[in-house]
Amino acid sequence: MTARTTESYARVLRDAQDFSLVHGGPLFQLLLRSRLSSDSLTLVARRIAVFVLITWVPLLALAAHDGHLLGGAVAIPFLLDAETDIRFLVVVPLLLLAELVVHRRLMPVVRAFLDRNLIREADDERFDAAVNSAFRLRNSVVAELLLFALVYAVGVLVVWRHTALTVSTWYGHPSEGGFRLTSAGIWYAYVSLPIFQFLLLRWYYRLYIWIRFLWQVSRLELSLVPTHPDLLGGLGFLGNTVFAFSVLLVAHGAMLAAQIANRIFFAGASLVDFKEEIFVVVVFLLCLVFGPLLVFSPQLSRAKRRGLLEYGALAERYVRDFDGKWLRGDAQQSEPLMGSADIQSLADMGNSFAVVRTMRLAPVSRDAVLELAACVLVPLAPLLLTIMPVEDLVKKLIGIVL
Repeated sequence: MTARTTESYARVLRDAQDFSLVHGGPLFQLLLRSRLSSDSLTLVARRIAVFVLITWVPLLALAAHDGHLLGGAVAIPFLLDAETDIRFLVVVPLLLLAELVVHRRLMPVVRAFLDRNLIREADDERFDAAVNSAFRLRNSVVAELLLFALVYAVGVLVVWRHTALTVSTWYGHPSEGGFRLTSAGIWYAYVSLPIFQFLLLRWYYRLYIWIRFLWQVSRLELSLVPTHPDLLGGLGFLGNTVFAFSVLLVAHGAMLAAQIANRIFFAGASLVDFKEEIFVVVVFLLCLVFGPLLVFSPQLSRAKRRGLLEYGALAERYVRDFDGKWLRGDAQQSEPLMGSADIQSLADMGNSFAVVRTMRLAPVSRDAVLELAACVLVPLAPLLLTIMPVEDLVKKLIGIVL
C-alpha cells in the first residue's frame, strides 16, 4: 500500500467495508435478539413467517369468526379482498426480502470509492464522516420511534380513516355514528396495518439515508479519469446500484396491482382507467432510484470538459509530430513504416480521445431504466386478463418476444 496506509485511512477502509443501509436500527436489533435475523441478515424465511403470523393469520381467524371469510352480509369478504391479501402475503415478504438484497448489493459499493482511488487523500476524513453520518441515521432510535408515531398519528387515524371503503367489508360497516370496525377490523387497523406502514416508511427513510450519502460524496472533489473505459470516469459501478432496489420496486408494483384489482372487482372499473396512475407511479419510482445518481453529473461534466481539453492538446502535439515525421519527410529512410510503433500509438491516441468524447454525464443506462420499469409493471400483468382473453394475451406476448 502507498503512503496513505495510515491510521485514519485504515479507519476509513474499515467503516466503508461495514457500510449497510439495513444492518442496524432498533427493529433490526430486536429481530437479532429474537433470533429472527443474523448479522448477515439471513433467516429471511423465518422473519417472513413470523410477520405473516402477526399480520395476516389473525385477520383470517377473526374474519372467519365474524362470518366474513367468503361471504356474509358484506360487499367485500376477507378472502376476496385482493388488496389485503396481497399486502400481507406478498408485499410484506418482499419488503423483508429486499433488506437482504440491498444489504448484499450495496455493501461493496462504498468500499469501491476507495478501491478505485476516487477519494483524494485530503478528503479521507470527509468521506469517513459521510459514512459515519449514514450509520448514525440508520441506527437512530429516535428516527424509528418517530416513524412509529407517524404511522398511528397520521397513517391510521387520518389517512386510512379517510381512504377506507365506504361499503360494508370484512373489517367494518358504515353506520350513523361513523365507520364501525369488526373484531378483524380492530386488529387490522391497530396491528396489521401499522406494521405494514412502518415497514414501508422505514424503507423510505433508508432511501433518504442513501440519497443523502451520495449527495455528500458528490460534494467531494472526486479523482475522475476521463479515459476510463466505463465512460463514467471510474464511477461506472454506481450504475449497478439501482438493481439493489429491484425487489423493493416489485413490492410497490404489487401494492399498486392490489389496489387496482379491488377497484376492478368491486367497483366496476377497468384496467385502462388507471393508465395515468400507473404511469405516474412508474415514473416516481424510477426517479426515486435513478435520481440520486444525477448528483454526480456536475463532476462528470467537468471531467469530460477537462478531458477534452487536455487530451485534445496531447493529441494535437502527437499528430503534428506524426505528420512531420511520416508525411513531411522527417522520418529516417531506414525506418520501415510497416510495423512501426508510431502507427499503433496514433490509433491508441485516437481511441483515448474517443473514450473522452463519448463519456456519459450520469451513471444511468437505458437498459437499467427499462429493467426496473419492468419490475414495477410485472405484478400488474395478471390484471391484463380482465381486459382480454388468455389466448389473445398469450399471442400478444409471443409477438413481443418473437
